[in-house]
Amino acid sequence: MKPQNRTVRIALAAILVAAPASIAAASVSHAAATATVVSAAAVGLDDAHKKDIAMQLVSSAENSSLDWKAQYKYIEDIGDGRGYTAGIIGFCSGTGDMLDLVQHYTDLKPGNVLAKYLPALRKVNGTESHTGLGTAFQKDWATAAKDTVFQTAQNDERDRVYFTPAVSQAKADGLRALGQFAYYDAIVMHGPGTDAVSFGGIRKAAMKKAKTPAQGGDEATYLNAFLDARKAAMKTEEAHSDTSRVDTEQRVFLNAKNFDLNPPLKWKVYGDSYAINS
Repeated sequence: MKPQNRTVRIALAAILVAAPASIAAASVSHAAATATVVSAAAVGLDDAHKKDIAMQLVSSAENSSLDWKAQYKYIEDIGDGRGYTAGIIGFCSGTGDMLDLVQHYTDLKPGNVLAKYLPALRKVNGTESHTGLGTAFQKDWATAAKDTVFQTAQNDERDRVYFTPAVSQAKADGLRALGQFAYYDAIVMHGPGTDAVSFGGIRKAAMKKAKTPAQGGDEATYLNAFLDARKAAMKTEEAHSDTSRVDTEQRVFLNAKNFDLNPPLKWKVYGDSYAINS
């Protein structure tokens, strides 16, 4: 949190000089409360509590559960052409991030139970194939998920590929926690590329419709444009054509002007209701 700035302190001093004691006391109380609100609003998605909220929101859509820490063991083929989808953020065997994850795990712990699948993961990268993986790989993934080193590797790759780039770009665009989450959820589903249906392309399409706050634009107007562009990208894929994670989740928070993503939060994804109360 940012400390109370010089402008606030100077303003309080001026009030104390110019006003009677009772008015000054009331003004100090009001200014202190205002400063508290401003400080709270300055908390970004990289704050530990906000990050946990973000993970719960993503997990509600990816795994129909708020218990994101139970998803280290998750693995299945959801039929989206990306092969296996697995772990806390949906690492995919067909898009390269699962390969990078297993390589990072092996760098941290040589000889781990998944290391032997690295050649197969290299071969299936870019395809939906399970060749060299299959049931044995799924079982070994579940075994590895019990290893805290593998959990750390998943956390590391989530941050390196998705979370940190999304939050950094959102902050540069002048967006608060809600906008940072909108970027993060988009990059998780669509990837960090620059084509029309990747995160970079979605952001570019939004910026053609509205200015970012950093460019002097209105935050709500820009976020609506971003969510519109996100929905358009989602509808290009049958597996992602249900846009409720935008319509009945992020848009709900935006319509409530909850730019700081502060609980209590209530939303629906794929028809299921969720809540974070604190």
